[in-house]
Amino acid sequence: MKKIFLLFITTGFAATALVSCNKLDQQPRSYITSDQFYKTQSDAVAAVTAVYSELTSDGTEQPLYGREINFLADMTTDDLSAGPSAINPNVRALSSITYTAADDRVDVVWRQLYTGIARANIAVDKIPAIQFDTTQRARLVREAKFLRALFYFDLVRFWGDVPLVIHTPASAANLSSLNTNRSPAAAVYAQIISDLTDAQNLPASYSGADIGRATGGAAKALLAKVYLTQKDWKDAAEKANEVITGPYGYGLFTNYADVFNPAAKNGIEHIFSAQISSNGGLGNSSTLMAASYVGFKGNVPADIPADSGVYKIFSNSDTRKSVTFYTSLINPATGSSFTFPTFYFGKYVDRAELLTPTQSNINFPILRFADVLLIYAEASNEQNGPTSDAYDAINRVRNRAQTESLPATLSQSDFRDSIYVERRREFVQEAQRWFDLVRTGQLVQQVQKVATKTNVSTTNYLFPVPASEISTNPGLTQNPGYN
Repeated sequence: MKKIFLLFITTGFAATALVSCNKLDQQPRSYITSDQFYKTQSDAVAAVTAVYSELTSDGTEQPLYGREINFLADMTTDDLSAGPSAINPNVRALSSITYTAADDRVDVVWRQLYTGIARANIAVDKIPAIQFDTTQRARLVREAKFLRALFYFDLVRFWGDVPLVIHTPASAANLSSLNTNRSPAAAVYAQIISDLTDAQNLPASYSGADIGRATGGAAKALLAKVYLTQKDWKDAAEKANEVITGPYGYGLFTNYADVFNPAAKNGIEHIFSAQISSNGGLGNSSTLMAASYVGFKGNVPADIPADSGVYKIFSNSDTRKSVTFYTSLINPATGSSFTFPTFYFGKYVDRAELLTPTQSNINFPILRFADVLLIYAEASNEQNGPTSDAYDAINRVRNRAQTESLPATLSQSDFRDSIYVERRREFVQEAQRWFDLVRTGQLVQQVQKVATKTNVSTTNYLFPVPASEISTNPGLTQNPGYN
């Protein structure tokens, strides 16, 4: 069977059983429909929990937001490269921009995103028919829509036209109803906007065990980012401003380090984060710490700065520099400082877990308030030049880092360039750089400056559709420049 058909049937809170077959017109010997599940309120909650879990857990691979997305969105840029301990040749190919459609990391990200979408589709389709509190029922559906929009937003940016599937078939006989051909990117964006428009009605905040769920503010922040990517400056600025001035209570941490402080999780700046805990296994885990830090041995980590350029964009007074990188750490076992031979990435190095580098309690920030401020500044500048409000937005980010305000005499072009540099300083290793370089048309110009990445070309403005998907689904076409 076509792989994407199997994915949408077998993924979710209640897995259904299929017997593999060689021809599409063959029927499986056994089929358990999802109508046999999702009957109670607890079923509905579990269905949405299953969607959230795809952010941070995968039974066979490293988590999406906790490792895999960084391979595509950071490893292929001028920020990050594969260190000597990155032994997977597919990771090294991403680092050197020599990857192909057979790259296993590209395949994994595609699969993880569609797994999340499949689970979200089940929740959106099944929860409305379950009889329980109408307010919670509507909320759960909107949370699933928010997550589906996030997954599709990643897909359409990485691959362009992608299969758009928003319903799970009720039976095996309806497998052929799934559209597994590539839908135009415009149609995918329309679905993303539709889902997020509804998700804006989510609560402004949560308490207790619900902290960390998607909020109305998160939906608006993601919508602002979607509009920015589409160069819809007016709507991007308006939506970002709704987040800035709305009833959500967002702000910047006084101390930039608190963005990555396990004790400050889901704080004032965290609009939406992948919830990480150090339990490992199939729990909400991350392997970014292990990739950034190998203990007090002087060994080179799996993830290293692409070159000195990413380090030199920070002034010594910029408080983000000592958070983004480390050159020395205190060994908890000895109490002495260990100095490393050069600078390495530090955002996901949990100082409380230095003796167990496979553990981390640091959440992965997917949307934070600093991003919304910079979205507003950029969109406002593109519409009207550097207005006072645009200056205020970017200067809030700069001043928090103890960097001086921008001069008030910049041209629109100079202000634009300042925003691009500020985004790079603010979001190193947060799976933002590739997306920013692509949407601003700077990918080739910037990445080719790194000596080990001169293979970059306009082909790399999209990733290849995984060869394994095309081999099982001839209806899929490949992106230009890939075999």
